Amino acid sequence: MDTRIAVQIKPQHASIAELRRAVAKVEEAGADIVFNWDHFFPLSGDPDGLHFECWSLLAAWAEATERIELGPLVTGTGYRNPQLLADMARTVDHLSARDGAGRLILGIGAGWFERDYDEYGYAPFGTPGSRLDRLEGDLELIRSRWGALNPAPTRDIPILIGGGGERKTLRIAATHADIWHSFGDAETIAHKSAVLDEWCAKVGRDPSEIVRSAGVSPKPGRFPEDLDDYVGHAERLHAVGVRLLTVGYEAPTWDLGPLRDLIAWRDEKRRPAAS
Repeated sequence: MDTRIAVQIKPQHASIAELRRAVAKVEEAGADIVFNWDHFFPLSGDPDGLHFECWSLLAAWAEATERIELGPLVTGTGYRNPQLLADMARTVDHLSARDGAGRLILGIGAGWFERDYDEYGYAPFGTPGSRLDRLEGDLELIRSRWGALNPAPTRDIPILIGGGGERKTLRIAATHADIWHSFGDAETIAHKSAVLDEWCAKVGRDPSEIVRSAGVSPKPGRFPEDLDDYVGHAERLHAVGVRLLTVGYEAPTWDLGPLRDLIAWRDEKRRPAAS
């Protein structure tokens, strides 16, 4: 399985023009996938700073790019009717199609940022368990709607499920995910991955069908922009089976250095071993 590098362009503290230039630079640099996120307010820095909506931005990126895959990391299932979300995903899939094949990855999760729910008037925030129950039901509806749409998606849209809960999230991932994404150091990811394998055995799924994905930073954390040695962390994650590695990219620094280092490391991993 090829090692791939993704970039999460965080849609905060930047103008649309800057976000448009950012995705162009990421594609030009050679990344395999570009993600944004599905929130309505910044998650770091000024909590009321500039911020743009996930799916509208993905549609623009789909038109503006040619090769790179794209999607949300991740979309909150509670923010939209699941059948509408299926149709939105199908539409972005078609917008992104080149030579007949779309490039969308549907990253999806149960949601966790309570401010989004409160300020946008969504149904009760609930508990982690109730939100995961909704995610599981919504995934069934999304797949059903994809089968009914005309035209259908251009391909079987890959589903990425984010999260590490061992009792519910990993069971849902074992049933529905093409990609499972989490955060943490190599030891944490290795443990969670083994639990995912156990759930695959219980639900009758081949665990090799699910790509293991993780955020790359030298230390566990969601916001590693001030750290270095991304390649060292990537190497440790790769050793425990992670094949999709994501690095953050955001205003105002727009530092492509970690991405370039990771792409060089990826290319070395892909190079055939000397005979």
